[in-house]
Amino acid sequence: MAPDTVRKKILVLRYRFIGDTILTVPFLRNLRRAEPAAYIAWVVAPVTAEVVQGIPYVDELIFWDPVTIHADSRGTHRTFGDKLGFIRDLRSRRFDKVYVLKRSFGSAMIGYLSGARERIGFATEGRSFLLTRAVPYRHDQHEVQNFLDVLRADSVAVTDDYLEYWTSATEEASTDELLARSGVERDEKLIALHPFSSITERGWHLDNFAALATRLAAAGYRPLVLGAPNDRGLFDTSAVRFGSKSVDLVGKSSLRVTMALLKRCVLFVGNDSGVMHLAAAAGIPLVALFGPQSPVKFGPWNERATVMYSRFSCSPCRQKFFTECQPTQNGKPACIESITLAGVAAACEQLLTGIVQKPEEI
Repeated sequence: MAPDTVRKKILVLRYRFIGDTILTVPFLRNLRRAEPAAYIAWVVAPVTAEVVQGIPYVDELIFWDPVTIHADSRGTHRTFGDKLGFIRDLRSRRFDKVYVLKRSFGSAMIGYLSGARERIGFATEGRSFLLTRAVPYRHDQHEVQNFLDVLRADSVAVTDDYLEYWTSATEEASTDELLARSGVERDEKLIALHPFSSITERGWHLDNFAALATRLAAAGYRPLVLGAPNDRGLFDTSAVRFGSKSVDLVGKSSLRVTMALLKRCVLFVGNDSGVMHLAAAAGIPLVALFGPQSPVKFGPWNERATVMYSRFSCSPCRQKFFTECQPTQNGKPACIESITLAGVAAACEQLLTGIVQKPEEI
């Protein structure tokens, strides 16, 4: 739907990646509170836009989908003509202001070509001349706060910073059906395990997750193993080690149903990933496992989160694996291997003690 010609029109550029998308929600909520009558459009990637279905803070999601190496790209805007058509569409909407939350030169160029008179974004990649207000980017604070700093620099009041997402009654019913088909009783205490990472070397070893699953099952919890269809091959190499009490949901649930499922869990344990950020947004306790990447900027934004992280002299690294360090016997960097099963199990116990609720109470 096109914006009308009377309302103030604001464009937000923050596209690609599940984690980055969900971390933008506090920015949009505070922006909407400050501009209740404005027409707000958000440029997102079509795949990652799934995680913000139902968001009440924007009037329109605009899809930008160039060809990239990333899994969330469908390549809709493949040719020069496709890209030119996208820019022409933005210009036709006559936005008054654009917030450029991506740090790339290309995203600032999109903001400039949109024709918006005000262009606010980070002073990175030599792109300040494309902006009307360039905001310093800080590597020593969380990405949520970096986004909110853009609002503060524009004299917009920031009153909260929590994450959230929205699931439908249909998706919640689908979650019930999925669990019932998997033999899960309504009153079981569910713990979500996400043992995968977009870059395999960044993740804790599958055997560690399997051993943790058996411990949690012995303590009376029901482990749910979550993953995407492309994680299936890797999981099959270790599935039997997760034990008969674990529920294999790898590749068996849509992203939206997975989001509804997370709200039913009493705990999440997983690698640094987009699903970890969704667990943080679900508001459940979680244990996040970090190796090569620092959790300072991209750790779980959740007061009930425990981060397992060992800082090495080379941390955080460029993630050009095994050019700066030697792999362990498990083929992993030493930083992620330094996280022990005993340490993770203790973190789980600490989070679960005194806060376990039945799923219907969450």
